[in-house]
Amino acid sequence: MDGRPTKTRLIITVDGPAGSGKTTTAKEIAARLGYRHLDSGALYRALTYALLKADIPESDWAALTVDDLSGLGVRAEASVAVVDLYLGDALLGDELRTPEVTRDVPAVAKLRAVRTWLLDIQRRLGLRGSLVADGRDMGSVVFPDADLKVFLVASLEERARRRLLQDTGRVPTASAVEAEAARIHARDAIDSERELSPLQCPEGALELDTTELEFEEQVGAILKRVIDLTE
Repeated sequence: MDGRPTKTRLIITVDGPAGSGKTTTAKEIAARLGYRHLDSGALYRALTYALLKADIPESDWAALTVDDLSGLGVRAEASVAVVDLYLGDALLGDELRTPEVTRDVPAVAKLRAVRTWLLDIQRRLGLRGSLVADGRDMGSVVFPDADLKVFLVASLEERARRRLLQDTGRVPTASAVEAEAARIHARDAIDSERELSPLQCPEGALELDTTELEFEEQVGAILKRVIDLTE
C-alpha cells in the first residue's frame, strides 16, 4: 500500500521496546509517505558518544545541566528525508553503534537534563513538517497529540534474533539469541521502571505484535491507518 495524505503536517509516532523493529518500520513509513524520519534513539546515542569523546566520567553525568549538554556540540539538522546528527562539524554515523555507546546509552537516557534537552529539540523538529518519529516515549511524552501513535511489540526471542541479524548480518546461533535476549530483558526493565518517561503503550495507540508478521504486513497496517485518517 502506498499513498501520500493530503494533510500538510502529520506527526506519526512509532514506539516499542528494544528490537521490536520500530526504527526500520518508521523509516519505511516515512519513505513511502515522503515524510522526514526521526530516530530518537540516535539522539541519545549521539549524546552518549559526545560524553565519551569528551572523557567525562559516568560518575559526573548525573550532575550535568542542560547548558553542559548544549556545550558538547551535538546538533540535529533536518534534511529532506532524515534528521542528521553532528558533533561539531562532523556528521555522525557508524560511531553511534559502537559497543561502548550501546553499553552506556541506557544510563544517559535516564538523566533528567538529557530528557529536558532532547524534548525541546525533538518538538522543534516536529514543527518543521510531517514527521515519523520512533523511540520509547514519542507518543506518550514527546508528541502526545500525534495524529497517529503506533506501539510495536514482539516476543523476546524474536527481538533478540532481529537485533543480532541487524548487527552482524548473519543468522544467529541459539546460544547467541539466548544471551542477547537476556540483555534485552535487562534493558526492558530499565526502560519500563525508570522514573522519567518510562516505556509504555501510549493512550490510543495502534498496538501491533510483529512476532509473526511479515514486514510488509506491519507497514501496510500502519499505512492503512494513515490513509484512513486523511480521507
